[in-house]
Amino acid sequence: MVKSKISKGIKVIMPHVLIIFFGLIMLYPLLWMVSSSLKESTEIFNSDHFLPTKITFSNYIQGWKGMMGVPFAKFFGNSFIIVVFSILGNVCSALLTGYAFSKLQFKLKKFWYVIMLGTMMLPSHVKLIPTYVVFNKLGWINTFKPMIIPTFFATNGFFVFLMTQYMRGLPKEIGEAARCDGCGPFNIFLRIIVPLSVPVITTTSIFTFIWTWNDFFTQNIYLSKVPLYTVSIALRQFTDAMGHSSWGAMFAMSTLSLIPLLVMFIAFQKYLVEGITAGSIKG
Repeated sequence: MVKSKISKGIKVIMPHVLIIFFGLIMLYPLLWMVSSSLKESTEIFNSDHFLPTKITFSNYIQGWKGMMGVPFAKFFGNSFIIVVFSILGNVCSALLTGYAFSKLQFKLKKFWYVIMLGTMMLPSHVKLIPTYVVFNKLGWINTFKPMIIPTFFATNGFFVFLMTQYMRGLPKEIGEAARCDGCGPFNIFLRIIVPLSVPVITTTSIFTFIWTWNDFFTQNIYLSKVPLYTVSIALRQFTDAMGHSSWGAMFAMSTLSLIPLLVMFIAFQKYLVEGITAGSIKG
């Protein structure tokens, strides 16, 4: 009896031990970055110790001062501006488009849905040159418009697909009952579909936040003025090809840049999982 209880206990504990072990391995680079942000710049690559011998916040002070007279708070503000409007654009446009594809009837509906799915398979780099030419002629270079305005036109097929699949899983009877009560398509959308779509709206918001916050390529293409830099571009400026790199400041600001992502994910992880699984199971 004792041996059987011990063996059962081992079987229960071992999976958790393995998960924790591999989790620590995956988290090691992140933990090393946080630890390095608290070290002296000369100690980061010259010490074998994981923990700092002397904790210092000079890297945070230096990094927060920014560069070229622009404080790092400005870069955080720029990133938040782009993120907030991108979330608003993706949610509004994907909601409307997903509602049309899932609940409304119109000509060539399946054709346009296939075209939308096709855009998901098209690499963004293929569209880079033509979109840059268009935005340049519109005078949008060195503004936030190329990152914000396209989101209001449902240009991200993934979010449209996510919304469509989720709304297809909503009971048809609810919309039919509302229609019998005199509600038109737009009233059904506002009063019934939107409140029931909170999980997928939250999922879209979280993914938009993470992808936009971490986006380096697009922002680096359209923004070249320091006062317009976002966090991802500003972090790159701490490393210099000539060897004058401020690693401590970069690690410190990288640590701070992860805080909004962690807060967003932890606060809304319940809705994130619910939105994804509901859209995949009830297709």
